Amino acid sequence: MRTTRRTILAGLPALALPGLARAQEAWPSRPIRMIVPFPPGGAADIVGRFLATHFQQALGRGVVIENRGGAGSTIGVDALAKSAPDGYTIGLINIAANAIVPAVRKQPLPYRPLEDFAPISNLAVTPALLLINPQKLPNVQSVADLVAAAKARPEGINFGSSGVASSLHLGMELFMAKAGIRMTHVPFNGGGPLLQALVAGIIDCSLDVAATTNALLREGRIKALATTAPSRMPSYPNLPALNESFPGVELASWHGLAAPAGTPAPILARLAAETQAFLRSPETAERYRAQFLEMPQETTPEGFRALIAREITQFAELARAQNIVVE
Repeated sequence: MRTTRRTILAGLPALALPGLARAQEAWPSRPIRMIVPFPPGGAADIVGRFLATHFQQALGRGVVIENRGGAGSTIGVDALAKSAPDGYTIGLINIAANAIVPAVRKQPLPYRPLEDFAPISNLAVTPALLLINPQKLPNVQSVADLVAAAKARPEGINFGSSGVASSLHLGMELFMAKAGIRMTHVPFNGGGPLLQALVAGIIDCSLDVAATTNALLREGRIKALATTAPSRMPSYPNLPALNESFPGVELASWHGLAAPAGTPAPILARLAAETQAFLRSPETAERYRAQFLEMPQETTPEGFRALIAREITQFAELARAQNIVVE
């Protein structure tokens, strides 16, 4: 009797066939879940939905956004770390959950900020602006003026933040350490109350992102002195970078793409390639400009991993020097 491939397969044990089918299954063969560790509407959610649309078109499968906010984004990031490393769960990690919180938290986190993830690419950065209330500090027209005023009145000028050990708090601590000044910290429960307090004159100055402050800047209700970006921002070309006066004062909140550690290398490579295509797209650049988002530099898995490692070290050193600890 003539032997054919069909008769050979028919003679294989029945239990072997599902395994064979799985081995030959092309990825992706079903929808992908993207965990965004923040509520809908913020920068992370906006970036995640932009990227999800690109992946759906490029990969030919649906991408379902799962918003899992809470505990400073650590709940969603922990869920990503504990997901199956099969390529069907990806998610956003960020400066808070993967660099700042590990550096300042007294109790251990339920995940390891670098080891439990396969970093794919940084997606977007949001540098902060150094802002003042011009009615509270009428003689301050520059960073040099603010430094001089703070030196003349140690602890007499207050600054706000969106919370103890938030990126806005640590960014100001870094600036004060480099400038040799001390101001009084007034923490608020989130960015909204912080901005309201600055406009109302409850606080003298703060850091905050351009996306939420641009309208108030145009109206003159607050004034920007500098940016925490490494160099001048395209959207504010006349605004100096703090780095120009105090080298090393850089802070840009970031949101990046990662998968659970152990995700197969071919899948990670495909995700990385498609993410780079997304970031090179003129449509993405236009959308980012509209949201005051900056393009990242660390768009390879290796570069993104190195960024996270550097920032964990930087924030740990700053937290020790300034004695910043949270439970």
